[in-house]
Amino acid sequence: MQRSAGRKVRQGRIISELEANPLLTDQELAGRLSVSMSTVRLDRAMLGIPEVRERMRSMANQAGSRLRSLKREEVIGELLDLQPGEWALSTLQTSREMAFRHTDYVSDHYIYAMASSLAIAVIEADMVVTGSARVRFRFPAKVGERLVARAKVGTKKGNKNVVSVRIRVGEQEIFVGRFITVEKECQDGPPMSERGESSAFGS
Repeated sequence: MQRSAGRKVRQGRIISELEANPLLTDQELAGRLSVSMSTVRLDRAMLGIPEVRERMRSMANQAGSRLRSLKREEVIGELLDLQPGEWALSTLQTSREMAFRHTDYVSDHYIYAMASSLAIAVIEADMVVTGSARVRFRFPAKVGERLVARAKVGTKKGNKNVVSVRIRVGEQEIFVGRFITVEKECQDGPPMSERGESSAFGS
């Protein structure tokens, strides 16, 4: 009876932990619950919760179907969850190709691109551009780490939105950004990628 009660409490914690962070691995869950990985796997099986790669695949498919302002491949990283006009979640597995020169640190522009593309993706409009951004790189990211970004839409005024983006590695917040995104009317003509670079705003 006591063992059964303990299992129910533990399984309840697994559900709570995954609701807060669906990207937790079995190893991370085991560490938080102070149990073995095999115990976590058994509890997941009993609860009908798939392992992290399957959860990510399912989340990405659902999020991609809601994406409007960008193509899926234009989002830097993998879009995992999206509530258009409200919030979004993405992840980026860093690699050696992203390193700055010959160091183990990830170049800042990958982190910024992840944040800015998520700030655009969360807006429910056919065409969205970045008007301005105020960002702070709090800590560097290292090659091999997985970045998790969360975007939240705040104030909206006319065709402009304030979007805050925070990026974490594990429990450590490494980046904070405040973006002003602007919804633009689509115009006839070739895609922007075929027209070369131009200013996002007119007079």
